[in-house]
Amino acid sequence: MHMRHATLAVALMTVFGTTYAADPAAATAACVAGSAVTYPVTAKVGQTDNYHGTTVADPYRWLEDANSAQTKVWVDAQNAVTQGYLGQIPQREAIRQRLTTLWNYERYSVPSKEGGRYFYSRNNGLQNQSVLFTMKSLSDEPRMLLDPNTLAADGTVALAGLEVSPDGKLLAYGTAASGSDWNEWKVRDIETGKDLEDHLKWVKFSQTAWTKDGKGFFYSRYDAPEESAKLAGVNYFQKLYFHKIGTPQSEDTLVYDRPDEKEWGFRAQTTDDGKYLLITATKGTAHKYRVFIKDLSKPDAKVVPLIDNFDAAYDFIDNVGSTFYFSTDRKAPRQRIVAIDVNKPAESNWKEIIPESKDTLSNAHIIGNRLVTEYLKDARSVVRVNDLDGKPVREIALPGIGSVSGFTGKRGDTETFFSFTGFTTPTTIYRMDMKSGKTGVFRQPKVDFDPKAYETRQQFFTSRDGTRVPMFIVSKKGIKLDGSNPTYLYGYGGFNISMTPGFSPANLAWMEMGGVYVVANLRGGGEYGESWHHAGTKLQKQNVFDDFIGAAEWLVANKVTSPAKLAIGGGSNGGLLVGAAMTQRPDLFGAAIPMVGVMDMLRFHKFTIGWAWTSDYGSADNPEEFKALVKYSPLHNLKAGTSYPATMVTTADHDDRVVPAHSFKFAAAAQAAQAGCNPVLIRIDVKAGHGAGKPTTKQIEEVADRWGFLTKALKM
Repeated sequence: MHMRHATLAVALMTVFGTTYAADPAAATAACVAGSAVTYPVTAKVGQTDNYHGTTVADPYRWLEDANSAQTKVWVDAQNAVTQGYLGQIPQREAIRQRLTTLWNYERYSVPSKEGGRYFYSRNNGLQNQSVLFTMKSLSDEPRMLLDPNTLAADGTVALAGLEVSPDGKLLAYGTAASGSDWNEWKVRDIETGKDLEDHLKWVKFSQTAWTKDGKGFFYSRYDAPEESAKLAGVNYFQKLYFHKIGTPQSEDTLVYDRPDEKEWGFRAQTTDDGKYLLITATKGTAHKYRVFIKDLSKPDAKVVPLIDNFDAAYDFIDNVGSTFYFSTDRKAPRQRIVAIDVNKPAESNWKEIIPESKDTLSNAHIIGNRLVTEYLKDARSVVRVNDLDGKPVREIALPGIGSVSGFTGKRGDTETFFSFTGFTTPTTIYRMDMKSGKTGVFRQPKVDFDPKAYETRQQFFTSRDGTRVPMFIVSKKGIKLDGSNPTYLYGYGGFNISMTPGFSPANLAWMEMGGVYVVANLRGGGEYGESWHHAGTKLQKQNVFDDFIGAAEWLVANKVTSPAKLAIGGGSNGGLLVGAAMTQRPDLFGAAIPMVGVMDMLRFHKFTIGWAWTSDYGSADNPEEFKALVKYSPLHNLKAGTSYPATMVTTADHDDRVVPAHSFKFAAAAQAAQAGCNPVLIRIDVKAGHGAGKPTTKQIEEVADRWGFLTKALKM
C-alpha cells in the first residue's frame, strides 16, 4: 500500500476501531499484473436501520458528516488515487488541450430590454464566468456592467440571478459561491456601475420581482441556518419578503409565509402594469401550484387566493388588465393556455385560448400583442405565433433539429430575441420583428469545427413494456455499424425535465475522438407532458431505468456499439439513473459515470432540499414506497463479487443540492463489492457544487478527466 494511504488507514482505524477494505487480492489475481487499483481503506460501522420491519445496514453512515476530520482524510485519499490513475492516461492532456481550443469561442445570452436599455451576457471564450453588458441601442458600443470574474480570483463566484428595475436604473443581482445554492443579493446603480449598500443573505431558490416604481423588490429566503448545517441542513419554511432599496435586510417586510406549511415555497412576480403581485406557491418539485394575488394599487390589500389547490401546473404568462393568461396542464397533460379574470376566478369562468395539441407546450410569452408559444415535437422545438384570442398567425421557421429559448419582451414591444441550438449547431441568437415575423441572425459564434462532418438522427425504440421512446444519435457522418464505436449514452428521466438538443464543446470533442453521443428521452421527463412524467415517478420509477436499458440494448442490437464499448453518464437524478442501470445490468456497459447522483434512496429526504423530491421518488417513510425504493436504490443494490463496469463517480464538496454523502457512500460500497479489474474511482471537486455557475476552467478539467477515463475504460 502507498505510504500515504497506510497513514490514512491508521487515521480511520483510530476513529472506528475496526476497518474493512475491499480485498484486492482476488481482484488482482484475475487482472493483468499491476492493473488493479489499490483503494484507501474505508471503515465500516455497525449502523442499521429498521424500515417497516426490514433491517437495512448502513456501514458508511459516518461519511455523511462532510465536516469531520475523518471524512476529509478519506476525501483526500480517494482524490489521490483518482488523480494518480487519471494522470497515467496518455491521452488526457491532449484531450484537455483540444477542449480548451473548442471552448474558446464567443458566447452570448439572449438580450432582454428594460427601461429603454438592452442587457445581455458575453463570454469571450475562456472566461470563467460570462460578463454582463448593457447598451441603449443595438448599434451602440456595449458597456460592461458586471464582471463576475472580479468577484473571486479562481472564478468560483457566479451570477445566480439578475433583475433590472422597470425604469432601467437599478440591477438586483444574486451571486453563488463555490456552486452553493445559497445566494447573496446586491443592488447596482446601472448608470454609475457602483453597488449600493443593499445586501441580502440566506436567499435560496428565489427570483426577484421589482415594484413598478423601482423602489424595491420581492424575494424569498429562509431563516439563517446554523453554520455547521448550512450545506447539509434541511430547508423548510421559506418566506416571501419585500426589500426597500436603501434599507438593511433586517427591516424587510414579511409579505407572505405559511408557518402551518413547512414545505411550501414561494415565487413572486409583478405584472408589467405594476398593479398586481402574483405569488406562486410550490410544494416540493411537483409541477402543481397554488396561486395567490395581491392588489399593489391598494396599500392595505391582503394576499388572496386565485387558484387554491395543488392540482396542476399554472404558469403565469402575462395580463391584460384583470385578464390573466396562464399555461396549465389542468385537464390537458400536454398543456394549454387559459385566460382567467381575477375578479371572477372560478374555473367555470375560465376561457380556453389555445387548446391542448399533440405536441407539448413548453413555454409561452406575450410580445407585441401576440402569443409566442414554444412546443416540443418529439423533444425538438417548434415555435408558433397566435393572436391574443388564440387564432394562429404563423409558425417560425427554425434551422433544423434543435432547441429554442428566450423570446424576451413585453406586450407592447415590436421585437424579440431568441436562441437556437442543436447538437452540432453552436447557440445562435436571432432577432425577430413581431409585426412581419421576419427573423435575422443577431449573434453567431464561430467554433473550430466543421458541422457538415456530423449528423444528428432521431431513433425510436421499444421499451420493456412496449412504450415507444425516442433518442438522438449524434456522430461523425458515415460511421461503420460493426459494434466497434465507443458510445456515450446520456439520460436524465425525472422531474418533468426535457432532454432537448443542445451544443456542447465537451460532446463535440467526444465525437472528434470517434465517439458516438446519444441522448435518450426517458419517461419521467417532460417531453410528452405530465402523463409521460408521471409514468416515471414513485412506484413506476423502474420504467425510467427500463427505458435507459432499452436504449442501450437497441444500440448494441443495431451494432452502433457493443457492451465493452458502451459508457453511460448522467447527473443528479441522472446520476441515480446511471447507478441503477449499472447495478441492474452490469453486463451491458463498459463504463459508467454517475455525476452528483442521488444514490441513497432511503435517506435522500433528510438533507437540504431532498425532502422536495419525494413528489417524484416517494419516501422510505411510506411502507409501499420503501419497497419500491430499496429495489433500485444504487447504494443498496451493489452485490459483492460482481464485476461492475469501470466506474468514475463525480461529486463536489459544496454540493448542497445532492449532498456529496450520496457519492461517498456509493463509491465506498462499490469499491468493496467490485470483482475483476475494472476501476471504481471517485472524483471529488473542491470549491464546486451541483454544477450551476461552475467556472470554465473547472468544466474543462472535469470533461478532460471524463473522456480520458473513457479512452482507457473503452480501450479507444
